[in-house]
Amino acid sequence: MSKSINMETNSTNMLTSLNLIKNVPPSAYYVPNFITDNEEDELMKHVSSCPLPKWTQLSNRRLQNWGGIPHQKGMIAEEIPKWLKKYMDRISSLNIFSNDKLPNHVLINEYLSGQGIMGHTDGPLFHPIVTTISCGSHTLLEFTKRLDTEENQRQLKPEFSFLLERRSLLVLQDTLYHDYLHSISECNYDTIESSYIRNLNLCSIKYEESEKLNRETRISLTIRHVPKTSKLKLKF
Repeated sequence: MSKSINMETNSTNMLTSLNLIKNVPPSAYYVPNFITDNEEDELMKHVSSCPLPKWTQLSNRRLQNWGGIPHQKGMIAEEIPKWLKKYMDRISSLNIFSNDKLPNHVLINEYLSGQGIMGHTDGPLFHPIVTTISCGSHTLLEFTKRLDTEENQRQLKPEFSFLLERRSLLVLQDTLYHDYLHSISECNYDTIESSYIRNLNLCSIKYEESEKLNRETRISLTIRHVPKTSKLKLKF
């Protein structure tokens, strides 16, 4: 299944196909070259030039929140800068989200080579659709069936993975959002295994079996909708 949507960039018109990744539980879509080289450079410059207080430092990576800080009690909505809003609008034009649940939050993660993230789900704070743009480097996103107990979960190994290329877009929803954990291993390179990486036929280039891809610094933009929001009211 593939649906095509006309999209406009600043300089040219381009046709983007939202391609279904097959042979995995529903549903995931992959778009190679969702942004241009120049747009990738522009995004990375904006991210790197953000002041240090905008960053949250974790043990294995650092991140930025734009649009507010998601919380169980609700997110206090903040204005999204224009350099991010254009990509939120582009994703909205794909008609992935309904009109009353358009993207209103961007989580930016910076992964250095060798850094990753443990298995997790995006959870109930968000509308159950997650879209991710990758910049600067590829990565391998791995999926593990979600179990009821932590002890059983630790014994499971990932079932399959997606190769997220530079400038690509990934969309996750349905069973893959609710019932699977996604993770990134802490390593410096990834090895092409056609039986394990399920979206190779949709990638921008042809990769050779057993080919090793070295990781560099990757910036990911996770663009989602937070349903529960409020505007900050100041009392004087």
